[in-house]
Parts: sequence; structure tokens; C-alpha cells
Amino acid sequence: MKVVLVSAVALIDPDGRVLLAQRPEGKSMAGLWEFPGGKVEKGESPESALIRELHEELGIDTWESCLAPLTFASHGYEDFHLVMPLFACRKWEGIPQAQEGQTLKWVRPRDMRDYPMPPADLPLIPILRDWL
Repeated sequence: MKVVLVSAVALIDPDGRVLLAQRPEGKSMAGLWEFPGGKVEKGESPESALIRELHEELGIDTWESCLAPLTFASHGYEDFHLVMPLFACRKWEGIPQAQEGQTLKWVRPRDMRDYPMPPADLPLIPILRDWL
């Protein structure tokens, strides 16, 4: 089974809310809410992939020194196995704005269960809730 490495981030605002993005129509798992991020390309570290993805998806810039490893997800889907490190980030430059048709929402970790998420993301919610 193919292993896919995806890097994700919990962007945390000063009020302790985390940014979630809703996958747009036409993408797999459309309509589900997820942490921003994306696939780690060949030759990239998870941190550099996340910095690239945040710029492409949200129009913001951050730095490796601002990405704190928090936890990871490991989940088997039907045709691949996902490994996803989740970083926490409280410092970035710019205002997150949807660049790829996704809907964005700042959500308190205790309320994340109200948003349908991919199966791999669900075990991350209690960790964020306890950490924040």
C-alpha cells in the first residue's frame, strides 16, 4: 500500500481558535473540514512543504522556527496510508484568505466535533483540545 506524507498545521489565533478549511467541490472528500496543509513533495521536508502550502492556499507566510511539532496522524484509507505530522503555529505574516475556493473558519477546539472532518483528522481534535 502506498504511503502518502501530508503536512498540516493548526494555525492558532490570539483567542485560541484554530483555522479550518472546507474542501471545495470537485476535490476528494469535498465538504469536509481539515487543517491547512498538503502533500510533501520529493526533496521537501514537512516544514518546507507546509510553508509552501500556506503561501499557496492561504496567502500567508511563516517560518520553520514558528512551526512547533504537535502530534501526527496515521490512517489507512482504501487505496493509500496517510501519515500526517500536525504542527502548531501562532505566528505568520498576512491575513489567511482562501486562495483555492475553500471556505475558512476559525473554530475553538472544543467545537471541532461539530464540523465533519476526514477520518485521519478526528483523533487530532482531543489532542488540540487538551493542549489549548
